Amino acid sequence: MFKGRTVLFLLMITMLGSILLTMTLTGQFSFASGAQGQGILASSDSSGLNQDEMNKINTAVQLIQSHYFKDVDRQKLVDGAINGMMESLDDPFSSYMGKETAQQFSESIEGSFTGIGAEVSMESGNVVVVSPIKGSPAEKAGIKAKDVILSVNGVSLQGLDLNAAVAKIRGPKGTTAKVKIKRSGNPEPLEFSIVRDDIDMETVNAHMEKNGIGVIEITQFSVNTADRFKEELAKLEKQNMKGLVIDVRNNPGGVLSVVIDIAEQFVPKGKNIVQVEDKSSKREKSVSSGTGKPYPITVLTNQGSASASEILAGALKESAGAKLIGEKTYGKGTVQSSYDKQFNDGSLLKITIAKWLTPNGEWIHKKGIEPDIKVHQPDYFSVSPINKDKTPLKYDMTSDDVKSAQIMLDGLGFKPGRKDGYFDKGTVNAVKQFQKKQGLPVNGTVDKKTAEALETALIKHIRDPQYDTQMKQAIKILTQEIAASASKK
Repeated sequence: MFKGRTVLFLLMITMLGSILLTMTLTGQFSFASGAQGQGILASSDSSGLNQDEMNKINTAVQLIQSHYFKDVDRQKLVDGAINGMMESLDDPFSSYMGKETAQQFSESIEGSFTGIGAEVSMESGNVVVVSPIKGSPAEKAGIKAKDVILSVNGVSLQGLDLNAAVAKIRGPKGTTAKVKIKRSGNPEPLEFSIVRDDIDMETVNAHMEKNGIGVIEITQFSVNTADRFKEELAKLEKQNMKGLVIDVRNNPGGVLSVVIDIAEQFVPKGKNIVQVEDKSSKREKSVSSGTGKPYPITVLTNQGSASASEILAGALKESAGAKLIGEKTYGKGTVQSSYDKQFNDGSLLKITIAKWLTPNGEWIHKKGIEPDIKVHQPDYFSVSPINKDKTPLKYDMTSDDVKSAQIMLDGLGFKPGRKDGYFDKGTVNAVKQFQKKQGLPVNGTVDKKTAEALETALIKHIRDPQYDTQMKQAIKILTQEIAASASKK
């Protein structure tokens, strides 16, 4: 549940499925402009349906309208046909969006949207979380990359297309989405209550650590992210920054041209930033015209670092000498382009048009990028929430919820002595100590209020930078490199 320093309980909202994973390259791939692309990605086959194919589809529509036992909405038939075509591609990142969904998609790429704050895609008929967005309600509730969303407010998402599933997840600001999740390693589904909200998200956050080490966190690559990044980088450099941490943990991606713009500031002139390969295996390279930087760089990644985040990580690792620290990335190595003008009704097709490769030509799709230095957060960063419906938890019980409570107690410094799910005397004493500190009735059982207090306290604990193991390691590595460089002068 709670993940990275970015784990928290919920307060912002979801974007629509697989939204930010659309990546467009200005001048080559046109985002939501309807252009067909240029260069190697221009379409070489513009043929549509032949007459027999058109007749077959028209016949199906006529038969449905004539013989189906209820009146039929023609628009739903048309949308369903297009959805069927997209699903036949078996590509979770290609999708059709109706007018409303397409509008929300365009808003999201501009950095504002509504939802619970989780990027999702459709994989093998399941709605799968690509990444919870940093600071979002989904992240704060403990939603993780690779989680499968089974139902929302008791309504199953099985069998729905991505648009319909997203519509179930979305809702008015302030309403609650009760989400049931299937997570690898957990035998029973997990349940989360997530309060929906409006999000106008700041995508770049920066600060200066001691010893002249700057930190820039990028939460997604929206249209204004490169400009904001340059502003914050300039501020840090004016403070005599000696090393830089770029944090793209739980960053689901975004606009390709934006990440190229950011990478170019660190990749020396003439070196590759990314390569894009079309279906004919023809490659087009994005080559830096920048000058590089004189200071060392580390990049923080985890399983929620996807798409454009992986492009940045790969470019800085292979072409700028940066060290990657943390966990293996998500593994999305394809490029999407969005087309809306052809429909003239506000709807949109998002189609995978190419795959991208790292500067050295590696395709990381479904593999991810391994960090140079693996650093995992403590177990309490990813502990599953306690099912409040199964409380109280008490002495001599054994369950996964007891195990979660023990992990939380241990992470907060109340040592139960075990974390295997058996509620022994040591666990009773740890619960009593926690309850006493929180001003709760001291009874040694984990009732609903104690469970909620545990989770709230853990969120606050995780938010504290001193417990961010990955960030501390990144700063440590930079400090060592700065010292080593100074000793050579």
